[in-house]
Amino acid sequence: MTATAPRAGEAATPRVLRRTLTVLVVSQALGGAGMAAGITVGALLAEDLLGSTGLAGLPAALFTAGAALGAAVIGRVSQRRGRRPGLALGHGAAALGSAGVVAGAAWQWAWLLLASLFVYGAGTATGLLARYAGADLAPPERRGRATGTVLLATTLGAVAGPNLVGPTGTLAHAWGVPRLAGPFLLASAAYAAALVLLLWLRPDPLLLSRAAPPQEPVAAAAPGSGRFTPGVVTGATVMITAQLVMIAVMTMTPVHMAAHGHGAQAVGLVIALHVGAMFLPSPLSGLLADRFGRLPVAAASGAVLLGAGLLAGLAPPGGVLWPACALVVLGVGWNLALVSGTALVTDAAPAKSRASVQGLADVGMSLAGATGGMASGLVVAGGGYPLLAVAAGTLALAVIPAVAARGRGAGSGGDAGAGSGVGSNTA
Repeated sequence: MTATAPRAGEAATPRVLRRTLTVLVVSQALGGAGMAAGITVGALLAEDLLGSTGLAGLPAALFTAGAALGAAVIGRVSQRRGRRPGLALGHGAAALGSAGVVAGAAWQWAWLLLASLFVYGAGTATGLLARYAGADLAPPERRGRATGTVLLATTLGAVAGPNLVGPTGTLAHAWGVPRLAGPFLLASAAYAAALVLLLWLRPDPLLLSRAAPPQEPVAAAAPGSGRFTPGVVTGATVMITAQLVMIAVMTMTPVHMAAHGHGAQAVGLVIALHVGAMFLPSPLSGLLADRFGRLPVAAASGAVLLGAGLLAGLAPPGGVLWPACALVVLGVGWNLALVSGTALVTDAAPAKSRASVQGLADVGMSLAGATGGMASGLVVAGGGYPLLAVAAGTLALAVIPAVAARGRGAGSGGDAGAGSGVGSNTA
C-alpha cells in the first residue's frame, strides 16, 4: 500500500480537522474497549494459568514489551507512509493477539497465551500513538487540547470494557473458554478500529501537516538540536516515569483485591474507574498545558502520583471505595504527565522526523511499563502491595518535578505555555 502525499500548499480546513478528529474518536472508542478489557484480567488470567502470584505481573510486562516493539514499528511506518497505515497495522495486530489469548486460555497452552499477550501489546501502543495524530493538524497553542480530545474518546470504550468482565465471562464459559478470557473476546472484536482508520482517515493528517506551511515559530538552534532536543528528552522522561509508576500499581491492584475477597465484578469496577480517570481529564489537562505551560503541569503530575501511591498503600483493603479512589487519583496523575509530556515532545521534535521521534518516546514508555509490570509482582510477593504503592509514588515525586525543573532551567523549547509566546493566546 502506497501513501499519496497531499499537494504542496494544501491546507487543513476546519472541515478536514473535524473529520480527522471524528474518525480518531470512533477508532479510539473501539480500541479503548479492547485495551481496558485486557488490562482488567490479564494478571488474574496469568496467575490462574501459571499458579504463581510472583508471575502475575508477567502479562503486563509482556504486553507493554509488545507495545514497545509496536511503538517503534508504528512510528517508523507512520514516518514513511502516514498515520493511517501505521495505526491500522497496530490495531490489526492487537486483534490477532486477543484471539490468540483466548485460544491459549481455552487450550491451557501457557506459551501461546504469553506470546499472544506480547502481540496484543501492539494495541496499547496504537491507542496511545493516536494522540499524536490528533495534534498533527493543530496549531501549537492548541496542541494540548487536540491531544486531549483524542485521549478523551478512549474513555468511551475503556470504561465500558472492564464493566463487561461479567457478561463476557459468561459468554466465554458458554463457549467452553475460561471466564477470565472473556474480555479478550471483546478485545478481538473491538480492534475492528483498524477498518475504521483504513477506510476513513483520509486525508492522512501527518502527510497533510507536512504539505501545509509550518506553524511553529522559528527557534534558535539549541544544543542537541537533532532528534533528541532538551524538550524531547524532558517530555519523554516525564511520560516514561509516569508509565512505570502507573503500570506497577495498576497491575497488582486486581491481585491485591482478589486476595482480600473481592470478585471479578468489583475488580472490574475499580479498573473501569481507573481507566476512566486515565483519559477523562484529558481536555482539562490539555487546556492547562496550553494555558499555563507544559512544564508546570508535568511537575504537578509527580505530586498527584505520590498522593495516589500513599492512598493505595495506606487504604484498608477490605472495601472497594478506597482502592477505587486511589486508582482514580493514579489515573489523573498519569493523564497530567501524558498530556504535558506529549505536548513537550511534539513541540520540540523536528518536523522531518516527528513521527519516528514520537514512536521512540512511546517505546521508552512501553519498556518502562514492562519493567513496572514485571517488578510489581516480585515486589508484592516479597514485601506486599502497600510497599509497592508507596515506593512507586515516591519515585514519581522524586523524578518528575526534578526533570521538569531542569527542563525549565535548560530553556526547553517544548514549553509552549504562558509566557513562552506560544500558547499564552488561547482561543
